Amino acid sequence: MPIVSVLLTFKGRKIRLDDVLLDTGCSTTIFDTDEVEEVGLIIDRKNGKPRRMYGVGGESELCYEQIVKELQIDHFALDSFLIQLGITKETYGFNGILGVDFMIKTGLIVDFNEKKAYWK
Repeated sequence: MPIVSVLLTFKGRKIRLDDVLLDTGCSTTIFDTDEVEEVGLIIDRKNGKPRRMYGVGGESELCYEQIVKELQIDHFALDSFLIQLGITKETYGFNGILGVDFMIKTGLIVDFNEKKAYWK
């Protein structure tokens, strides 16, 4: 599995997240609530919506989907980016999952033959 480390910046506060899955089968980017809480990225119950995240085998987990402003992943500024917050570490062993939405927004190309990812 393609596991990466990312530097996540939220409203000027930074955290390095290891064990982030680069997942071409996941439509939405999700981060573990416990991991990103230290930079102030928390569930926004007023503006967010509860959603079900479906994994392998059809199992579902409850998460919160919300638009986040002032988010940066590595050097990519993602203003007004839709993410999900949920329990990914305990359930799946990842601090987060970068989904296809992130790949499209940033122009990420995944080369499975070379086992590399790069940007246009």
